[in-house]
Amino acid sequence: MAELLIDKKHDESRQGEAFAPKDPTNHSFEKKFYIESYGCAMNFADSEVIASILQKEGFGITSRFEDADMIFINTCSIREKAEITVRKRLTEFRQLKKNNPGLLVGVLGCMAERLKSKFLEEEKLVDLVVGPDAYRTLPSLIEEAESGQKGVNVLLSREETYGDISPIRLNSNGVTAFVSIMRGCNNMCSFCVVPFTRGRERSRDAGSIVRECTQLFDEGYREVTLLGQNVDSYQWVNPSDNSIISFANLLEKVAQISPLLRVRFSTSHPKDITDEVMFTMKKYDNICKYIHLPVQSGSTRILQMMNRTYTREWYISKVNRIREILPGCGLSTDSITGFCGETEEDHQQTLSLFEYCEYDLAYMYFYSERPGTLAERRFKDDVPLEVKKTRLQEVVALHRTHSLKSMQRDLGKTFKVLIEGDSKKSDAHWNGRTDHNKMVVFPKEGNPALAAGKLNKGDYANVFIERCTAGTLIGRIK
Repeated sequence: MAELLIDKKHDESRQGEAFAPKDPTNHSFEKKFYIESYGCAMNFADSEVIASILQKEGFGITSRFEDADMIFINTCSIREKAEITVRKRLTEFRQLKKNNPGLLVGVLGCMAERLKSKFLEEEKLVDLVVGPDAYRTLPSLIEEAESGQKGVNVLLSREETYGDISPIRLNSNGVTAFVSIMRGCNNMCSFCVVPFTRGRERSRDAGSIVRECTQLFDEGYREVTLLGQNVDSYQWVNPSDNSIISFANLLEKVAQISPLLRVRFSTSHPKDITDEVMFTMKKYDNICKYIHLPVQSGSTRILQMMNRTYTREWYISKVNRIREILPGCGLSTDSITGFCGETEEDHQQTLSLFEYCEYDLAYMYFYSERPGTLAERRFKDDVPLEVKKTRLQEVVALHRTHSLKSMQRDLGKTFKVLIEGDSKKSDAHWNGRTDHNKMVVFPKEGNPALAAGKLNKGDYANVFIERCTAGTLIGRIK
């Protein structure tokens, strides 16, 4: 299920971002590596695991690919655009090898799993190809590549969760962090490559998750996002007493670490999110009242072709239940326009569902057929590209009106905002988010608490909202 999406801070504008600690240069390391990540939040989290594995073996991290002995691209296969971008980047890196023959270039992640032979044989773009479940073998694969062989491991696992590895927080703001709680996916959505590139679902040891979150809190982090392709299907059996830990149980355990630690999660499949999860959210103030609930289409006929296992009416009833238990809960979604066989009537049903739900945030794309998926084998990609784009623009335009309306509803209200750092546009302003996942910008000056040295990054501030754009709330500390 290709629905694990990065929030506004980690949207597609950040695809291809290099990861490195604030002080990446460590001259005690003989060899350095550079990582560039694309795609979903899980890939960004995986890059932190990869960095930990390599650093433990004596490799250093650099934020400049020009200084690297090894360049890794952690890839995404969800959409064709991401693959095209990666291929272009690999071609650019191959040019570097002309002046630096010893440079190793590796493809990691979902594209590695899907296109291993093309990278190695047909295009000869890379020296290493490593799938999402094989990162522990990277050090030995690097040795193979250095000896002139190709380092390859794309085997999928039914057990690997990397639960014992403490990730190195790369490009971290020191306030928010991703924590992977499970890997893989058992849903076979017909448009999606994830079950084929990341394997079957397996849940991580609950104790290791709580320990990681506790360590993050002790280090000064104040928000964790629990990650999984479908977090609601998380289930871990405690071997000591055979007790079952559900996602709601895990959510509660993490929330109990401290009331100062905000907890988010992504992604929820509409068929799996339970009342128990929602009531747990309601019980704890520090569990953010925000749910990402991908719909993909407003047409029951298309949903059936997508193998989403719910109808339009069922999805609407789930949205109603969220709003009943959690009034005012932030709601976001994913949608795909132009799926195989989509008619204008199907498209209008998507628009009407958007009209009903009035999402605070939406990730909207036109359909991109992925090789190897069930849709590729079963259906014809028969909606013309221009029609796909036109329909997408109609969905985007409608959502923008809802996004602005959502922001305007918050004018004149006061929200508890977690300060994440300086505003991108001005270091005279802070930025942070409400627990509904809305970005807030507010000035530092004229604030008595700040003048007394009481407010800093990672602190909470009560902010009165004075104005807004379609994507940002603007206010002042109250």
